[in-house]
Amino acid sequence: MFEYLQKKLDKALHILKGNSKLTEVNIAETLKDIRIALIDADVHHKIAKEFVNKVKEKSIGHKVLSSLHPSQLIIKLIYDELVVLMGNKNREISFSKTKNKPTVILTCGLQGCGKTSFSAKLAFYLKNKKYKNPLLVAADTHRAAAVDQLEILAKKINIPIFKEKNNSVDIVKNSIIYSINHQFDVIIIDTAGRLAVDKIMMDEIKQIHQCSNPDETLFIVDSMTGQDAINTTKSFYKVLNFDGIVITKLDGDSKGGVAITISSIVGKPIKFISNGEKPNDLELFYPERIANRILGMGDIVSLVEKVQEQFDEEKTKKIYKKISSNRFDFEDLFNQIQKIKKIGNIKNIISMLPGMEMFLKNQKSKQNSFKEIESMILSMTIYERRNPKILNDISRKKRIAMGSGINIVDLDKFIKQFEKINKIMKNINANSSHQQIIKNFLSKMME
Repeated sequence: MFEYLQKKLDKALHILKGNSKLTEVNIAETLKDIRIALIDADVHHKIAKEFVNKVKEKSIGHKVLSSLHPSQLIIKLIYDELVVLMGNKNREISFSKTKNKPTVILTCGLQGCGKTSFSAKLAFYLKNKKYKNPLLVAADTHRAAAVDQLEILAKKINIPIFKEKNNSVDIVKNSIIYSINHQFDVIIIDTAGRLAVDKIMMDEIKQIHQCSNPDETLFIVDSMTGQDAINTTKSFYKVLNFDGIVITKLDGDSKGGVAITISSIVGKPIKFISNGEKPNDLELFYPERIANRILGMGDIVSLVEKVQEQFDEEKTKKIYKKISSNRFDFEDLFNQIQKIKKIGNIKNIISMLPGMEMFLKNQKSKQNSFKEIESMILSMTIYERRNPKILNDISRKKRIAMGSGINIVDLDKFIKQFEKINKIMKNINANSSHQQIIKNFLSKMME
C-alpha cells in the first residue's frame, strides 16, 4: 500500500539528507520533486501545487532545532499537511439512534468497484468489532450472478442474507420489515453498479435511498482508476448526497493519490479502506496513520490492534514463558506463523513496520517468505522441530533442504535467524501487554 508514493517521496527528500541547514535553494529543489511525486501518484496538479506551497510557507524562515535534521523538519511539515488533506481525523459509521430501528447502510458506486466484497467485509467488521447483528441485502438485480456472489461471501463469514425475486426498491422495502421482525440491528444494502450519466439507474438509486432512509450512504471507489475516480465521485455526488467514501483495491497497483486527495475535493470523509480479498482486509481510515505509512514511518498502532484481534492473552503468555526458559522451538514458531497469517495481507503488515518496506524492496518476494519457512519446518521430523540444537548435523540439513526445495545456505541463514530471534525474545517479559511485547521486540530488532 502506497509503495509507489513512498519511494517517490523518499527520493525527493534525498536532497536534504546531506545538508545541515534549510535554504531556499534546497527547499525549492525538494518541493519541486515532491510536487512531481504527488502528480505521478495521481494527485491532481492543483492539489499538488497547493500542498507544496503550504509546506514551503511553513518551512522558509523556520528555525531548525539542534536536535532535528532539516529533512526531519520537512517530513514533519509534509506529515501535517497530508493529515489535513486526508480529512484530519477518522469518522466512524453513524448508527441509528431510534429505538427498534435497524441502522441502514447503503452502498453505491460504479460496476466493478468492489461493492459486493466491501458489503461482506463491512458485515464481518460490524459483527466482530462492533458486536452487531448484521443482515446483508442483495439489491443488485442487474448484474448476472451478483446475488450468488453475495450469498457465497455471506456463507463464508456466517452472515445471513436477504434475497427475493423482485425489483430493487421492493427488495429494500421488504428487507427493512424483515430485519425488524427478526431483530437485526444493521442492514447493509448491496446495490447495482451504475454511471452518474445513466438516468434510469440513477433514478433507481434515488428511490432506494428515499425508501430506505439510510443512516449511512457509502460511495465505493476503486483506487485503480486513478484520477478518473475523483471525477466519477464528483459527478455522483451531484446526484446522490452520500455520507462517506470507501477506497478499495489498495493492495493492487494503485499509486495512492486517490486516497490523499478525494476527501478534500468532495468534502466528504474517507471512512474505510480495503486492501485484500480476505474478510478482515478492511480498515477504518485514520489520516494520521496513513500519513505515517506514506512517509515510511510505519503504523505500529494498527499492527498492535490486528495482533490483539488474533492472539489469545493466556496462550501468548505461555509462549513467552517457553521463550524465557529457552524452550521455544520450530513447532512453536510454525504455530505462531499460522496466527500471524490470519492478521491479513502480508504486504500490508510489512507496510505497518517502520522502514520495513524499504528494507525489503530488493527481496524477490515478500509474500513467499512465510511459505519458505513453513516448508523448511515441515521438512523436519517432529524430534528436530522440538530440539533445534541438533540441527548442526550436515546430513540432517541436506535432507531438510532437499525436502523443502531450499538450498543449504538459505537453511543455515534461517536457523541462525531463529537463534537470533530466540535470544531477543528471551529478554521479553511474559507478563507484558501486547503493546509492550511488540515495542520491546522492535526496539531489540533495531539494535
